[in-house]
Amino acid sequence: MKRSDAFTPVRARQFGILGLAILGVMMAGAPVLLAAPAVYAQASQGDITRGYTLLRQGRVDAAITNFERILRQNPNNLEALQGLGIAYRRAGRDADALAIYQQILGIDADNQLALSTLGYLGEFRAEWQPIGIQALTRLLQITPDSIEARAQRAKLYFYQGLFSESLADYGVVLPRTAAPDILRPAAEAYTFSGDYVTGLSLFERYRSNGGVIEGDTAIAYAQALQDSGQLTQAAQILDQELRGIAEFSTQNIRLRGALASTYAASRQFQPALDLLQPLRGRLDSRLTLARALNAIGDYSGQTAYNQEAAALYQEVLATGPGLTVGTQREAISALSALPNQRALALQLTQQLAQMLPNDSSLTLQQQVLAYQTGTLSRANFIQQVRTTFPNLPADPVQTRNIAQILSRLDPPLAEIFPLYQSLLAAGTTDAFLNFRVAQIYTQQGQYANARSALSAYMATPVGSQDPATIQLLLAEVDRREGNLAASAQRYQTLLSTAQLPSVRNAAVQGLATIYRNQGLWSDAIALYDRLIAENPQDLSYQLGRATVAYQVGEITDDQAEAILQQILRQSTGGPLPAELVTLATALPPSPSRVDLYQQLLAIEPSNPQLQLRSLQVLAESNPRQAQAQISQLIAQNPNAVDLYFVQGEIAQQVGDYELARQIYTGLLQQQPNSLDAWLALAGLEFQQGNYAQANTLYQSALSLDIENSTARTSLAALNAVQGRPLEALEQLQAWQQVMLAQGNVNSQMAEQIQQIQEGLLQQRGIQPYWERF
Repeated sequence: MKRSDAFTPVRARQFGILGLAILGVMMAGAPVLLAAPAVYAQASQGDITRGYTLLRQGRVDAAITNFERILRQNPNNLEALQGLGIAYRRAGRDADALAIYQQILGIDADNQLALSTLGYLGEFRAEWQPIGIQALTRLLQITPDSIEARAQRAKLYFYQGLFSESLADYGVVLPRTAAPDILRPAAEAYTFSGDYVTGLSLFERYRSNGGVIEGDTAIAYAQALQDSGQLTQAAQILDQELRGIAEFSTQNIRLRGALASTYAASRQFQPALDLLQPLRGRLDSRLTLARALNAIGDYSGQTAYNQEAAALYQEVLATGPGLTVGTQREAISALSALPNQRALALQLTQQLAQMLPNDSSLTLQQQVLAYQTGTLSRANFIQQVRTTFPNLPADPVQTRNIAQILSRLDPPLAEIFPLYQSLLAAGTTDAFLNFRVAQIYTQQGQYANARSALSAYMATPVGSQDPATIQLLLAEVDRREGNLAASAQRYQTLLSTAQLPSVRNAAVQGLATIYRNQGLWSDAIALYDRLIAENPQDLSYQLGRATVAYQVGEITDDQAEAILQQILRQSTGGPLPAELVTLATALPPSPSRVDLYQQLLAIEPSNPQLQLRSLQVLAESNPRQAQAQISQLIAQNPNAVDLYFVQGEIAQQVGDYELARQIYTGLLQQQPNSLDAWLALAGLEFQQGNYAQANTLYQSALSLDIENSTARTSLAALNAVQGRPLEALEQLQAWQQVMLAQGNVNSQMAEQIQQIQEGLLQQRGIQPYWERF
């Protein structure tokens, strides 16, 4: 889940917590009264006194005229400059006041009134925030115990998106005050930094001390509620606040965006889009609209919204210098999720890292993007991450940023698993990291640990709102454990209940895989036919059906290749359908598809079927290099079970049968219930003519899955090859009847039966009827 990295108020309140001389409030620990300061330069004392008298009388324009006249005669008169600065503030001429106070510092660098006022004026515009931070830093060097100055600097750091610095200041201030004007921005800062637990606690302190949740504060409070799983309450607060705000005011625009994002998190996408519709095309709404559309894209899985958000972020970035660090981080995060925007995201990250060289999370962001864009190899990426992060940074904000970056890396890399574990041990608030850990455990065949990590994710506020994603991975775990019935049931339930296209697509792929493994080809085709009828424009379903049709012999190699190329042409510039990988790997390995394999591996680097096809092509021309590459992959990730199957396949291809036997036997020793390992070893023994061993192994596979079509048809083939065609025919026909009773037609089995019958007839000197014409 993503959140806004920066929050910049429309305009500061009329009077800040530091106060100004004109208010007579405490400033840096001493009262500042509305009276002429001590004389620093020659001037008519009567004229200066007259100017301050005019201010006390509320005659601001006359006071401005008076002070300006004095300064024409003596530009460096501090009394007149301070009076003019106050008058400009009273007149609402904030830019002129800013310039005056900067001029004062040019004369008196330690002028506390000027330093504190610049810190206050920093709230008004994003480009003034660095000026305010610089002034307050100097003021704190003079008066290090000033709670007001440190709290104001913390607020400006927050507005800039510099959360590490902001929370460090608040860590000093918060134990020493209960002032609502300090608690409110502190609660907002902690919330938007990703620490919603502390944010909610501070909001409660703020309310108990008389603070009111309204305006921009309502947006931050709703975000904290949303992050804690209280989506209904968050939406209610935002909706109530929105009703009292004038249409298309800045506050209205922000509330619309925040409520739309909350609706998206609740999977109420149409209400979210309805809220945003009036904001489209408005220059003053681009950032808010980008945030909300990005949230809709993330929660719905429809990348078209993410692409639209990316275009808006680029417009915001093009507005020129002065963008806050938070806005830049936010844009980088959004662009990084889109393959066609990652090169730009990398460029932006490199620029930001030059501004913040001590931020290790930006180092990781650069490494990830360089890896994803292909400018950094997988091996070098892993080495760099391991070198950069032997330990987590001490800064909790950087640690949270690192967790967010890794939670978006899909698929996760087991080679840097210790970093994931360190983040969880540190108590990261990024719940989705638990899901990534579950994925790694699944890759490694550690299924009990995978289920435990999924349970941890489910127990979080975010995970409780994301049951479909959890069920998808549990279905894959069931499948790998050999529990195909449970896996199929999970997929079928998702197809009947899930509304998100991304979830339905994943469930279709999973269920079709199970049907193929069971030899239920007609079930797989019927599944795709139903979904194509419901979604005729969805190319992924058409591609999935083509894959099954090819595997059962309904279409030829040439026809499947033509479909593959058609989808590639239609997907130019956009994300490739996941089903493209299935068809590309269903086709036999071909040198003509080497570039495609590499293109798909860049998207799915851990896909074992893609790795196998790529290495199979390499093995034809350079067997040693193919074996060396798979050995290197295993050395980098020794717990990745799928890689051992790839290694076994390559060993068989190059004729190293003993190595293949050792690999499959080793897998069975580690995972005695691995159906794939039993079938792989049985297939090897069959290939080597060790029929008795193959028979025993296939029987073991059937003990795990009595309806496994591969094992049943292979046992029949064993009988046929050993001169027992009638037994083979009896086995196949019996299995065919079972499948027909279930409504499944297996054309490959029918062809196998036909071949055996043909052999029997020809042995008896009878020409089969299908060969007579």
